Amino acid sequence: MTRLSIGEVAARSGVSVHTLRFYEREGVLLTSQIERGAGGRRVYTEDDVAWINLCLILRASGMPLPVIRRYTELARAGVGTEPDRLALLREHEKKVLEQLAELHQCLDLIRHKVAIYEDLVEAAAGDRDPSTEAADTV
Repeated sequence: MTRLSIGEVAARSGVSVHTLRFYEREGVLLTSQIERGAGGRRVYTEDDVAWINLCLILRASGMPLPVIRRYTELARAGVGTEPDRLALLREHEKKVLEQLAELHQCLDLIRHKVAIYEDLVEAAAGDRDPSTEAADTV
């Protein structure tokens, strides 16, 4: 089994050593106790890295730390918690889908505004008569 230092895990996950320690203290990141190697240094496994990456994705998607902590606790508890984990993930999925819908509306507006300004810039370059362009309205 591959054993990794906290620095190697930080490099693989794209977060700082400080952040990993913070999440560990918060009880968020890992489903098992971190092993300690020589000198008391943390030693991680590939499974730990996979779990850390999952938690980082959940966090990046907007899942609050207390919810990630709850998910981690359920995973630690093991068999029999699958319905609770499923419910937690379905609730988060619903929130992410709502966020995506809002972002799509924002993107539509931004694309509209970009098209207006592209037309205005093109007209100012002499390709069109700017007096015929639509006003810049929302």
